[in-house]
Amino acid sequence: MCAFFGGALFAQTHNSVPVDNQVYHILEHAQMRGLCAPLSGVRPYTQSVIVNAINEIISSGKLNSTETEILERYLARFSKPKEGIDWTRGAWFGETTLGKNDMPITGNFGIGADLEGSAGIYSTKDRYFGMEIWAKVFFNGDLGNNVSYSFDFQGGLMQAPRKWLGTYHTFYEGFNDDQVPDYEYISREIEIYSEPLTHFPYNYKKRWDGSVFSFSQLDQFETWPTKIAGGYSLPSELTASFFENKLIMRLGRLSHDWGSTSFGSSLSFNKMARPFFAVETEFNPVSWFGISSLTGILEYYNTEGIYVSSWPSQNAFSITMLQFRYKNYLFLDFTDAAIWPKRFELGYMSPITNSFFYQNNVGKFDNMAITLSLKAQYPGIGNIWFSIFIDEMNLTSNLWTLDRQMLAMQAGLNVPLPLLSFSSLKLSYTRINPYCYTHHRNLLPWYGDIRMEKSYSNNGVNLGYYLPPNSDEILLKYTTMPAKNIDTHFQYQLIRHGADFGPNSVDGSNILSELDTKKRDDNPILKRYFLKDGAYQWMHVAKIGANWNLSGLPISFYGEAGVNYSYFTNIDRKANNADLDGEQPGPRPYRIINTDDYTKSTGFIVVLGVKIFPR
Repeated sequence: MCAFFGGALFAQTHNSVPVDNQVYHILEHAQMRGLCAPLSGVRPYTQSVIVNAINEIISSGKLNSTETEILERYLARFSKPKEGIDWTRGAWFGETTLGKNDMPITGNFGIGADLEGSAGIYSTKDRYFGMEIWAKVFFNGDLGNNVSYSFDFQGGLMQAPRKWLGTYHTFYEGFNDDQVPDYEYISREIEIYSEPLTHFPYNYKKRWDGSVFSFSQLDQFETWPTKIAGGYSLPSELTASFFENKLIMRLGRLSHDWGSTSFGSSLSFNKMARPFFAVETEFNPVSWFGISSLTGILEYYNTEGIYVSSWPSQNAFSITMLQFRYKNYLFLDFTDAAIWPKRFELGYMSPITNSFFYQNNVGKFDNMAITLSLKAQYPGIGNIWFSIFIDEMNLTSNLWTLDRQMLAMQAGLNVPLPLLSFSSLKLSYTRINPYCYTHHRNLLPWYGDIRMEKSYSNNGVNLGYYLPPNSDEILLKYTTMPAKNIDTHFQYQLIRHGADFGPNSVDGSNILSELDTKKRDDNPILKRYFLKDGAYQWMHVAKIGANWNLSGLPISFYGEAGVNYSYFTNIDRKANNADLDGEQPGPRPYRIINTDDYTKSTGFIVVLGVKIFPR
């Protein structure tokens, strides 16, 4: 705290701007056009960073009148409020001084609400309806000129129906765990559910913390709000900024998005991940280099109650990213991350120690990952990028067929368009190999006879890209702002994912999958032939969305509508290419099927909402 209160003076608040704010798209677009200096790949940004960037963009003199009005609206939103009640913000603001040096202290107390309804209507004659009703109270402000704080409490009612699909073996069906010592591995049979049926696939982000509370049993912690249930959320932060935002330190429980690739595309730390409490530091001493580090405690996923589910989920997460930049043309990221069962392990917390190699010094107990990303950009034309996430990799083995090549890869391009304001087109391809982001459970010296979970996840949700293992995606997205108060997007996705349920499920297709540690190079089951080794779901998703902020009123409307056409393909034999029937393993031709387990459907999905006093 002594360090937090020192340093130079600033006049802007350093609270973060949530990563779901449209301003991140605007800033990414402005950088593509060369309207401002390159910004850090570590998000969320503080309000002071965003205000400085907006002022630089406006001063470039290269905006049309609508774009200028849009940015001026954001400046007003992030500006220091006037003392007293401000009904346009739904808040009361006060300011005073403290101590002999008259240190300025500000406080901002306010409220807000978010009401959302959703529906999914399917060709299988199924109808589903969902809802989100959230109210929030917040208290934030500044302590001196370098430190900002924010405490939020959000409570809500929600319903997000989903469907039970079947069970899945965390290793694979037929895994032999008989007569093995206690330190060996045991396959589990887990319950599998669909994505929320009133939202588009892999687009729903849980707003509640921990568990939900059913009205039939208020003293019970439930896993999911299949029926109407209550919940809460506790985002908070204490952030300090020094040396004109070159050094930023934060204690907080927030969502993040790390990487110089296109916003929302991170393979290592994605904005779709659930928040958790962490301490983080970002240091950009020169224009061409930056280093960032974060360590936090992950939260368990309640599937068997608050005691049983949390026993094996006692994990911390550390990540360090080095950013190298050449002006506004070339961006290189190196990310080093570790999932490690909680203990006082200083090496993982330290940004100057490489976790990937440090594990060799303390024992092979943890889940290591590294990410390399490269983006090339020409201002005014656009950018292209390539990123690879390495969970496990064997350079001496076949790179294309072994499950032990636990990689995620992505390539994409993003171009600004001259039509309308802040318009851009994004095209990307992402591939997540089987078992990527997963990790086998094993016994640890300091946790007795409990096998500890170490998948690359938090509260049941991937920390990296939002797709599950054994998936790929083609994404095409057009984003624009046709008026100063309206932003819209049009999006198409083709998502293919190995089935993690049913008679032809594919091993390594779930975040809780566990890769057999034996004979990884020659076990025929531990080979992969994407689309040709079992059942796969194909999803064609097309949607349109918009957000409308009413002029002069603290209200905004938002919504999405579209279609999800889903079907399955299968091969003509048992899954996983195991030599179970005397056949030689290898790829098999696949065909479209429609069975009780793997059903073809077309879903029409609508999500509509209104925010009161949006922030």
